[in-house]
Amino acid sequence: MGTPPWRINEVLDRAQNGPICLEKDFDSNLFVPELKRVIKEYDICFDKLTPVPSDDTLADSIWKAAMDFYLTVGTLCTDTYRRIVFTENEIKEALGNFPGRFTLGFGRDSREITGRQIEDKRRPFCLFSPDITCDEDLFVPMSMAYLQEPLADGVCAPILDEIEGMSIRSGSPSEIKGSVAHAMMFREAARRVGRPGIFLKSVGTAESDAAQIAASNPEWGERLTDGRFVASVTELKVDNSLLNKMVHFHTYGCFVGALTGPIFGGFAGGPEGTAIVGLAYHLQGLLVNQAHFLNYFPFHLKHTCNTMRELLWVISITYQALSRNSNLISLSNGFTAAGPCTPMVLREAATHSLVSVVSGSNLWEIAVAKNRNKNFATPMEARIACEVGCGAAKERISRSDANEIALALLKTYEEDIENAPLGKSFRDCYNIRKIKPSVEYMDLFNRMKKELKDNGVPFVY
Repeated sequence: MGTPPWRINEVLDRAQNGPICLEKDFDSNLFVPELKRVIKEYDICFDKLTPVPSDDTLADSIWKAAMDFYLTVGTLCTDTYRRIVFTENEIKEALGNFPGRFTLGFGRDSREITGRQIEDKRRPFCLFSPDITCDEDLFVPMSMAYLQEPLADGVCAPILDEIEGMSIRSGSPSEIKGSVAHAMMFREAARRVGRPGIFLKSVGTAESDAAQIAASNPEWGERLTDGRFVASVTELKVDNSLLNKMVHFHTYGCFVGALTGPIFGGFAGGPEGTAIVGLAYHLQGLLVNQAHFLNYFPFHLKHTCNTMRELLWVISITYQALSRNSNLISLSNGFTAAGPCTPMVLREAATHSLVSVVSGSNLWEIAVAKNRNKNFATPMEARIACEVGCGAAKERISRSDANEIALALLKTYEEDIENAPLGKSFRDCYNIRKIKPSVEYMDLFNRMKKELKDNGVPFVY
């Protein structure tokens, strides 16, 4: 199968014995100056009129800038104050041995995921996810609602913050109990919709390494064909708990994802720096997080979404650079400003998906309502995103055409991002007993689909 993992013991040794560096020095004296250097040296420049660039030279330049940047900066382990650094040959070795395709899930529900190319006609892998916390009584019906979607190749469950009347606190017994319940109920939901072998991405309820380990059980919990996450600490950092998860997931034998979200307006700066850091995260994801795939969600520090033009440019150029220079597998995770059952959220979801797919990504859809409101997510937002993404691949929409469509769509919602409508909760959008969207939301969905089609947005059907 090839990498990952790439020499786990080397990574662990460097986390303990690499160059000493305090966190404040890493941020202020290394990360920020080096990022400014490579932006200038490689002449990386954002153009607000092209959220979907068609400049291959720019894509290659930003890849070289990211490689230069990561080789110099590396990853900081915040528990040991050691930098984990690699040589150019080591990075090339890991990239060269990455297989570029895996089969996720099992049996008739299994699906292949691959790296994609710019303007690729192959259908993107579509992972549906609410990306939000939910009430305990909603966990199974909400999961079933996402799992029954025909375009879903895999599903990530909502997150529990309470279990049986107890608040779930990281590192406490309630977290273990909640995480085990999460795994059990998610498996139940998949079986109830007739997709027992579908790729399940879990366990979002488990923040600590101990809770993730507790949920690893092929009989009732996380199977070897399922996926788990090793996240990062902003920016380009890990800790012992994250490395513990990485070691456990690989020794257990399941698929590993890297969770990567550079912050526009933070240490990464503007669009140029955010894109470079995003690509550096993909290198870290391969070598430190030891990931088979990445979930990539650059987002705005203030607005907590990635559907404005600056972030669309970041997403597009990142995936173009990845597609031209690697076969890494990455899923573009949308974050909208608006919430469910609003015209704005469907426009945002369509724009994010279109821009991502033509640039060479797979899809992870979608965090809505700025990813901060409990119970505010439904499969309808992910449905429209994936219908558009699959349509863009089927029709092989060009980058230049996608750019024109994105500019037109931005005019319909960009000014409303700061004060976007919250919309309605899952309870208000779905018949919980029948696991069925409301008439109101279906009518809105169909009206918006017609409007988007009339404006040139592709749909798979």
